[in-house]
Amino acid sequence: MPEPAPRGPQTEPLSRSIWGPVACGLGALLTIAAAAWSLGVPRYLSLGLYPQQFFAAALALALPVAFLRLPARRGAARQSVPWYDLAAAALGFAAAGFIAVRYPDLVNQIFFRPPQAYVPGVIVAVLGLEALRRATGWALPIIVVCFVAYALFGDVIPGRLASRAQDWQKLAGYLAFDINGILGIPLAVAATIVIAFIFFGSLLAVTGGSSFFTDAALVSMGRFRGGSMKIAVVASGLFGSISGSAVANVVATGVVTIPMITRGGYPSHKAGAIEAVASTGGQLMPPVMGAAAFLMAEFLQIPYSQVVMAALAPGLLYYIALFIQADLEAARLGISRVDVKDIPSGRKVVSGWHFFVSFALLIYALFALNWQPERAALAAAAAVLITAFVFGYQGVRPRPWHIVQALWRTGFAVIDIIVICLAAGIVIAVLNITGLSFNLTYALVQLGAGEPIVLLLLAALVCIVLGMGLPTLGVYVILAALVAPALVEVGVNPVAAHLYVLYFGMMSMITPPVAIAAFAAAGIAKSSPMRTGVEAMRFGWTAYIVPFLFVASPSLLLIGESQTVVLALLTAAMGVWLGSIAIAGQFTRPLAAPMRIAFAAAGLCALIPADAFAQAIWTDIAGVLLGGMLLIREIVAARAGAEAKSTVS
Repeated sequence: MPEPAPRGPQTEPLSRSIWGPVACGLGALLTIAAAAWSLGVPRYLSLGLYPQQFFAAALALALPVAFLRLPARRGAARQSVPWYDLAAAALGFAAAGFIAVRYPDLVNQIFFRPPQAYVPGVIVAVLGLEALRRATGWALPIIVVCFVAYALFGDVIPGRLASRAQDWQKLAGYLAFDINGILGIPLAVAATIVIAFIFFGSLLAVTGGSSFFTDAALVSMGRFRGGSMKIAVVASGLFGSISGSAVANVVATGVVTIPMITRGGYPSHKAGAIEAVASTGGQLMPPVMGAAAFLMAEFLQIPYSQVVMAALAPGLLYYIALFIQADLEAARLGISRVDVKDIPSGRKVVSGWHFFVSFALLIYALFALNWQPERAALAAAAAVLITAFVFGYQGVRPRPWHIVQALWRTGFAVIDIIVICLAAGIVIAVLNITGLSFNLTYALVQLGAGEPIVLLLLAALVCIVLGMGLPTLGVYVILAALVAPALVEVGVNPVAAHLYVLYFGMMSMITPPVAIAAFAAAGIAKSSPMRTGVEAMRFGWTAYIVPFLFVASPSLLLIGESQTVVLALLTAAMGVWLGSIAIAGQFTRPLAAPMRIAFAAAGLCALIPADAFAQAIWTDIAGVLLGGMLLIREIVAARAGAEAKSTVS
């Protein structure tokens, strides 16, 4: 039975010691506690708990798991747990547990600086940042430390960004107990919604659902031209939409798809690039969007379903462009279908039809019943279990042990997200207590000089730079706090502003010089990292253009009158097709430079929504007409060439 690969360092040697089962038990307990809280079990038991008490309890379970599983040197094998990691695990459990128990008594005393408030705050913050370093590397902890340093020494900063220096005791207490600190919205989302969806994904893995979707992609796409690359697009998109990390998605699906693509005849750097772009796009595609969708709904105070609907059309345009380019690349390189022996039997794959039931239930619960996301995910997880027990997949049914594995592996998988959210809470606390968010917004608006296009270009650059090397959730939280308010300030629709920063933050994953998703794919493909990154930028071209368009016209976010939305979507799809032809340099035959430029101009004109600015309808008309003429010209020329060949032969 397929099982999800654990994230982070491999832990099999650790499982032979006593601390392996302890870590598994804590991970399973974290998942069970999150499910119980999401289902309202404490309320049924008449337990009057603050939500922050549960969040602190989740930290008390997560921090020990982090130190038991993650060695001090990233990538090293964990053979045993040294004494200092055991001490850190115990200290983290005690400090976060103390906050959970004493929260009602101490939450209103933090500005009086009692030791029982600031001492646990210091311990949790320091251990949380060390766990973050072990999970994600140095980049994000350094950023967080810079924010803390700003809070403590903001009075020495010159100019508009100057701030009053904060007392370290008050700051530590504020971080630990205030709802705008560590126990704030990011951790709330991670400890409830994210755990529920990762548990859903874990159950799909242990019941054969992940294998089913990969097999279904092979059956549906393997018999077409360039099928191996199309399979990577479909499989990575499906997996990435429920995965919490673009890099994890690359590693999880790329080990299968990248060798398949190279066997199909594609150069290795193209194989790595298409996988990196498809995996990154999963973070921009509903329903999960790397957990950013849930945070976005909380930040904007709108229903989660509204975020999903807004993100749907841009995400589909992204994958339409990828799919078209995969087909055109195959035509240009003369690549045919996947080897028949690599395609599973359709009859066997059909036996997994029941996995669609869980997704249908998830969508119905979210949109028709308006359930909270975490409850909908748990209902979908229950559906996966029930249907897998009844029907199985390819004759195999899950066993009780597989459910236990899904519980503790969910706990393991969410650890890095929880410590990222802990760090995000620290950043948000500093922004609130120092007023830095207002100062940064003001400074960015001033730099933009009141010109929206200048501000958008600056914001895109800031998003890509700040996002380099950071995980999805960390990218979004920082950008939502620092950049999105400046866009809203100049009149950008709030939903469009948040999606804009998410898009450009995620583009840092495939934009050199620090394109971590592209570099991870290059490692699997054994290709040049920089060449793979540049190729990934070419494949992902829509994500650099579409955000500007939905900022100019929210009709691409399905916001507005129905006829305007439909027109915008149809012309955008045409524009993506034409633009992809220009990027690939191929349609019915290879295109010369002038024709590529003409296709690019037609595509860009068609992409612009009709209500983006006054008279924009004429750019749409011009793009569609020019594009139609170019397509007809190429089709006629190809037929003429084919007839000439047949006459000669």
